[in-house]
Amino acid sequence: MSSPAAAAPIDALYREHRDWLQGWLRRRLGDGHTAADLTQDTFVRVITGGQAQAIREPRAYLTTLAQRVLYNFWRRRELEHAWLDALAAQPEALAPSPEAYALVREAIETLDRWLDGLPPKVREAFLLRQLEGLPHGEIAARMGVSITSVERYVKQAIVHLYTCPAQPDA
Repeated sequence: MSSPAAAAPIDALYREHRDWLQGWLRRRLGDGHTAADLTQDTFVRVITGGQAQAIREPRAYLTTLAQRVLYNFWRRRELEHAWLDALAAQPEALAPSPEAYALVREAIETLDRWLDGLPPKVREAFLLRQLEGLPHGEIAARMGVSITSVERYVKQAIVHLYTCPAQPDA
């Protein structure tokens, strides 16, 4: 548990900048409820980062964190839309039960969190190989890189996943 002295900078930061940050997010999202949720997620990152007392430019710092939170939100939304599109393309008889849907969605979100730390090219190569089953040569052509680079990217992703904790942070 943190001490009251450690919580003071976070409390001041929250009081002084929450409304501004929520407005900033609302303008980008066009949705006040989601903006409020992402504002809270941003401040959770401030708290877990443990650097609140060292922040020199609060709005720049909060903007950077909020952009990361927003990026993760959009990426999860894209994953959900892709999943829903795939479900819509299935014959109704093959549609998963609500329980199966929830399990698959949780698995996709977990994989997304595990892959979050990878560079974009590594992530893309890995997903093309694993999800689309493309051979390295085709991935290389699609990405405009060498086959050796694709092999290195896929290996880097596998090593990263192998070293991930069993339960990634939410």
